[in-house]
Amino acid sequence: MEAAIRETHIQRGVRLEIITIAYNSLEALIALAFGFLAGSIALVGFGLDSVIEVTSGITLLWRLKSDSDLIKRERSERIALRIVGLCFVALAVYVSYESLKALIASEAPERTIPGIVLAAVSVVVMPILARAKRLVAGQIGSAALVADSKQTSLCTYLSAILLLGLGLNAALGWWWADPIAGLAMVPIIAKEGIDALSGKTCCDSCN
Repeated sequence: MEAAIRETHIQRGVRLEIITIAYNSLEALIALAFGFLAGSIALVGFGLDSVIEVTSGITLLWRLKSDSDLIKRERSERIALRIVGLCFVALAVYVSYESLKALIASEAPERTIPGIVLAAVSVVVMPILARAKRLVAGQIGSAALVADSKQTSLCTYLSAILLLGLGLNAALGWWWADPIAGLAMVPIIAKEGIDALSGKTCCDSCN
């Protein structure tokens, strides 16, 4: 009976990751396309974060599919943390460089309504996904899924920062709000990356 209950939770986790992969793939496509068109560093950074979410989702999907094998389960969790950690560190470096360059050169992004709509939708969708993942992670004792839920929660914060930056630029013409929003993302992104690489995310979730 316990095995059957666990399998039910695993299948729910699989469905959540499939939803995550599908939504973040669309999110990345929209954010990157309109981000590059508008010259918005914050929106491009958000799109790249969505790519990281997709990478994490695919890795977690692999982990959940191999749940019955304890050795494969532990190995996939370690790999998930390392892959996502490296991606986050690279993203933090990219956003820092582009944001500082835009501020120094006074590069003003164009207004982007699709970017604002995307950020607003993500502010609503991401917390729901994150909470559902945490519930499943608690049921199956998966540190990697806990880490993945934290990344989904991080996407909520980044969405709110992005919405503020794009909104101020569109409403008031504050061009500098976009690169400032990008820089505001950096500490959050970098911390998650460093924690994942050092294994803190995994250990914290297991305590």
